Amino acid sequence: MRSSNPVFSRRGFSRDNGGYAGFDAQPQQAGTNPYATNPYAADPTTGMPQAPARANVMTMDDVVSRTAMTLGTLIVTATLAWWALPVDPDNLGKSYAIGIGAGLVAFVFAIIQSFKSKPVPGLILAYAAFEGVFLGVISAAVSTYLGPGVVMQAVMGTMCVFAAVLFAYKMRWIRVTRRFYGFVMAATLGFILLMLVNTLFAVFGGGDGLGFRSGGLGLLFGAIGVILGACFLALDFKQVEDGIAYGAPREEAWLAAFALTMTLVWIYVEMLRIFSILSGDD
Repeated sequence: MRSSNPVFSRRGFSRDNGGYAGFDAQPQQAGTNPYATNPYAADPTTGMPQAPARANVMTMDDVVSRTAMTLGTLIVTATLAWWALPVDPDNLGKSYAIGIGAGLVAFVFAIIQSFKSKPVPGLILAYAAFEGVFLGVISAAVSTYLGPGVVMQAVMGTMCVFAAVLFAYKMRWIRVTRRFYGFVMAATLGFILLMLVNTLFAVFGGGDGLGFRSGGLGLLFGAIGVILGACFLALDFKQVEDGIAYGAPREEAWLAAFALTMTLVWIYVEMLRIFSILSGDD
């Protein structure tokens, strides 16, 4: 099975029927032993990872440092956008235009990196920078018009989800299996399609479309979005764990950082929406 994360799946990351994972060294034929062509996979006799074929392999320190660089870039640009782009009524349209433009550029960079055969650190950091501008603008607007505490609540909520999923994963309360992967991907596809339909109704019909992003339904779908983000965190943790265990190249740490950053952005945006709705109901 291909990787549960679309970022990793472009890199040949696979999971065989027995639940092991690795980086395919060359295409496998049906009915053959997957370990025969995979230098990073576990020894079939012992079940333990073989010695890496090279010294330049990914470690947890690599993943942590690359993730810190990516998230750090996002936080810096978000902070700059917060302070540099005014969100007062006279300039709100201009600030929104800059934020939405930056978000679209970040989306394009993410798509390009997803289809690259190798990670491009500059592209990943550029994605983080533009994504930070987008988040800085919308966070400043929410803080100004709905309450300064909403953004901090969303940040704390995102951190709590990350910590809770990491703890549950380390305790093996969450087991990433083929069925888990299939459920998450199917649910996410349905969620995204439903939100796109809601957006189209909002654009052409006015208001909030079908009402899926405001009021009681907004809270419900916001909670579903957070749960899906938490599931993707578990998938990300699994890919990092397998990559380290089976001797993935060190450059894959950039893809791990990229995937984790995208997932955390997803969770933060959904948290921001939830607390914005709750603040508006006060």
